[in-house]
Amino acid sequence: MSKIVLENLIDKQLKIQTTGRDDSKEDTYHHPYEPTPYSVLERLAESGYIIKENILVDYGCGKGRVGFYLSAKVGCKTIGIDFDERMIKRALENSKSFVGKLKPEFQCISAENYEVGNADCFYFFNPFPIEILCSVLGKILDSYYKNPRSMVLFFYYPDEEYVAYLMTKDELMFVDEIECMDLFEGKNERERILIFEIM
Repeated sequence: MSKIVLENLIDKQLKIQTTGRDDSKEDTYHHPYEPTPYSVLERLAESGYIIKENILVDYGCGKGRVGFYLSAKVGCKTIGIDFDERMIKRALENSKSFVGKLKPEFQCISAENYEVGNADCFYFFNPFPIEILCSVLGKILDSYYKNPRSMVLFFYYPDEEYVAYLMTKDELMFVDEIECMDLFEGKNERERILIFEIM
């Protein structure tokens, strides 16, 4: 089965529409919308790092694919945030038709202004540059210091700048990676999910 067919098939099963890239709002501080492939999300869901009791925040959620898939597959609460009103509108439209029992929550807000609350899992697919990531991690750490708990961060398809920054951040501990290179043609080493915990 081709990747395009698989993407459309799972969207159809979940009764959502999340396929397609959108770079109309791309600029220095915001990367284009591109959904995480379902094959990658399946690996994440089966990794055991996310369970029903978790609350996961998807930064730069776009049309909401990560939240819909993980809430359906794992049963965890998910919160998608995005600065783009059009994307949040599409995510909310998807929520109306979504077949899962637990519907994701969506908020139109810039990542650096989002208050983490009780969330304990965080998903990033290169939604923004390092400058914004620094602010976002600051918010996550503030939440940890107010309410210490196990917190896990997932970084899919990280670039070298992200990796270098994350590996030198004292409060973060690299714990694992989920290899995804075999899911795609070629040998792209960025096809992986790096997993970090707050120390």
